[in-house]
Amino acid sequence: MEKIAIIDGVRTSFCKMGTYFNDLSAQELGRIVTHELIERTEIDPKQVDEVIFGCVGQPAEAANVARVIALLGGIPQHVPAFTVHRNCASGIESAAQAVMKLHLGEGKMFLVGGTESMTNIPFFLTKKMQEIIGNLSRAKTIPAKLQALSQFRPKYLSPKVGLMLGLTDPVCGLNMGQTAEVLAKEYGITRREQDEFALISHQRAIAARQILKEEIVPVIPAPKYKEAIDYDNGPREGQSMEALAKLKPVFDRRSGTVTAGNSSQITDGAAALLIATESKARELAREPLGYIRAYAFAGVEPHRMGIGPAHAIPKVLKKAGMKMSDIQAFEINEAFSAQVLACLKALETPSFADEFGYEGYTGTIDRNKLNVNGGAIALGHPVGTTGTRLILTTLKHMKRNNLNTGLVSLCVGGGQGAAMILER
Repeated sequence: MEKIAIIDGVRTSFCKMGTYFNDLSAQELGRIVTHELIERTEIDPKQVDEVIFGCVGQPAEAANVARVIALLGGIPQHVPAFTVHRNCASGIESAAQAVMKLHLGEGKMFLVGGTESMTNIPFFLTKKMQEIIGNLSRAKTIPAKLQALSQFRPKYLSPKVGLMLGLTDPVCGLNMGQTAEVLAKEYGITRREQDEFALISHQRAIAARQILKEEIVPVIPAPKYKEAIDYDNGPREGQSMEALAKLKPVFDRRSGTVTAGNSSQITDGAAALLIATESKARELAREPLGYIRAYAFAGVEPHRMGIGPAHAIPKVLKKAGMKMSDIQAFEINEAFSAQVLACLKALETPSFADEFGYEGYTGTIDRNKLNVNGGAIALGHPVGTTGTRLILTTLKHMKRNNLNTGLVSLCVGGGQGAAMILER
């Protein structure tokens, strides 16, 4: 089969919830990166065969947000678009869908990506309040309206927080932080280990701030339109072990070790990639950033969802006919320090490989090759976008350092893992 090229990519800054992108919707963030990618590559948008975007908190006012993004971003109306949702791996899923379609001959070039405005994930009325409002709207007479209003109680105004609902697994009943606590206890990961990992994430992100601008399109956000945001605002220059040690556990207040400081940040942002067959890239006279060699997904227990990469990584290595030692750059999304550390420990444990039949496809990951520009603990984790960012950041890093192989992976809410191997 023909090789699949990633021609280029771009992303917005990643901004903490409620900050610079407070007034930008998911569709607007997606529009920005779509338009910018077309401008940077100078392609004729008519040549795009389809647009695929990942999004987890899909806006109610922009159903099939990928189609809205495409139309707002300058893609012609005749080009179809669809949205994918695989929780934290939605960005990787958009690329995987393009690879499948390209191999099937259903096009030669796709624009894919992810977008997320976690700031604007809505609050929901209680079911009882919805019923009262519905009855009131249907009431035709004043007595009927008064009857409907008489059912109201102040407690019915207590909203359900959409973000918290989305971050809680409906099968096991645990939120994502609680699943990290499960892994911390299972693998004996200490609070100090988690905080040290978090500190390194911030230090590396600060050190890489200038080179990360290569992949960022400046955004001048509404409503003030005063400052061009071209940097991620999550990394903390003054972060220290002392500051991290002062934070209290969030998800298990009695015996927990997972804190806000060693967890990923809640963030807004979007990213986009242009993916094509190798022959299409040659036709466009474009040197690709790199190629997608293989991808894989794995299912795990929902209450241990963070261990997903430890299963997806051996699967993708086997699929690609490669070993861990063949990979020169790694990105494992930092949902939580404990989660990444658990995956690293699992992969280097012989009994883990024996138990799941991964012999020959596990091993120790060199920490100096892992998340070298910082990860989600510092940069943030706009859930539908992160997979796309990992691909883009890894390929840019590989190009700068003349590396040939890279691997990106994420844990996925609901109990899954995703991994993709990239090459140059």
